[in-house]
Amino acid sequence: MIRTRRGISALLAALLGLALFAGCSGSQGASSGNQSPAAAPKGDLNVVVSSATGSDAGFKAVNKAFAAKYPDVKVKFTAIPNENYAAAHSSRLSAGSIDVGLAGPKELPSYVPASNMGDDARLADAGGLVDLTNQPFMKNYTPTVLDSIKYKGKQYTVPTGLSYYTGVYYNKTIFDKYGLKIPTTWSEFMTVCKTLKSKGVVPLGISGKDSAGVNMLGVVQNIYPTQKDKEDLAKGLWDQSVKLTDGKQLEVLTKVKALYDYAEPNFAGVSYNTMTAGFVKGQFAMMSDGTWNQTTIDAAGGPNFKYGYFPLPSSDNAADNAFLGGKVELTFAVPSNSKNVGAALAYLAFFSEPENYKLFLKEAGFAPSQPNIELTPFYNSIAPYTKTFQPAWDTIWIANTKAGAKAQFPFNYSGIAPLGSQTPEKAAAASQADWAAGF
Repeated sequence: MIRTRRGISALLAALLGLALFAGCSGSQGASSGNQSPAAAPKGDLNVVVSSATGSDAGFKAVNKAFAAKYPDVKVKFTAIPNENYAAAHSSRLSAGSIDVGLAGPKELPSYVPASNMGDDARLADAGGLVDLTNQPFMKNYTPTVLDSIKYKGKQYTVPTGLSYYTGVYYNKTIFDKYGLKIPTTWSEFMTVCKTLKSKGVVPLGISGKDSAGVNMLGVVQNIYPTQKDKEDLAKGLWDQSVKLTDGKQLEVLTKVKALYDYAEPNFAGVSYNTMTAGFVKGQFAMMSDGTWNQTTIDAAGGPNFKYGYFPLPSSDNAADNAFLGGKVELTFAVPSNSKNVGAALAYLAFFSEPENYKLFLKEAGFAPSQPNIELTPFYNSIAPYTKTFQPAWDTIWIANTKAGAKAQFPFNYSGIAPLGSQTPEKAAAASQADWAAGF
């Protein structure tokens, strides 16, 4: 799902508070990485995350095991709905009531002005996050995954897993009934949709209320199939040598519109949970979504519900559609104003032990960010699409804080009817105007 940036004013206040805390209390050693996990942790441990059904269950499984090993620690676990997480995180961070939370500091490319630096990067620069680089438990994670989340050469976060979200879930029973095969090109995908519609089957489910943007990300992924393609697009938009109304950029919105045309009626008002339930009930044959939803689908559908997952083939060159785009999922961090840094580090060390990490993965539905972890049958089934990690567009794109709202992603998928009222051409023109307004 596409998440919006949280308001910066509250965070700046939190940064000021952290800087004062570090200067007055002598806690700067925490951010420099000098602390170690407590051998016998005790006291309250506030763990604060954004909520999702699978990951919540995974964290609770780890919390239960941690409490059994360390009975002198009282784990206070809070899972906050995504739409409320930013504000709640900022206020709790300011109050120093987070011991283990989420963060994702990201370095800006040279062509992006510093004014667009993310909140978590500002926090790291202010000494607000504990440096985890030399913590022994970090060695449990796949080096290439750690490299992808480094910030200015340091590790401030623990990767809880990987997710892929430029693919399409499909109902195997429906596909078998009509003799359909997994499409590997856009033309084949359109043929599948046309066939389903001709048989009275709704081809695609979309959650217009919560996660329609994932359809756009799937289209972008393979129209710009390599990381360099996406980086070149981002740079071209920032230096204004590329326009959102031209060529492949317009093609993105044209193909998003095609997906909307094959979606369930009135999808603009459908919630994420309703979409998932509809897929399991067979109300439509496919839905664009992330691998994080796999455990929920399994729980709702039971062993008799047969489904699969394939990359949304937005290109007519099959080779472009060979891989899924994804990201490093929820990344744990320890604020340097934590009131229990020793216990927080003990928690991360415990979480990082392979046997405990497996408890989390079993419920969360993430792909592992540690090596030599046995994959589930689902992840084995998509292994050909994930053998080469490809970052999704939203992990590369940096939004311009000075641009208008229609250029936030910057593809204006929400402006296209029926989410909005525009044609792809008019939606592209609106996003281009909002983008140009930021310079």
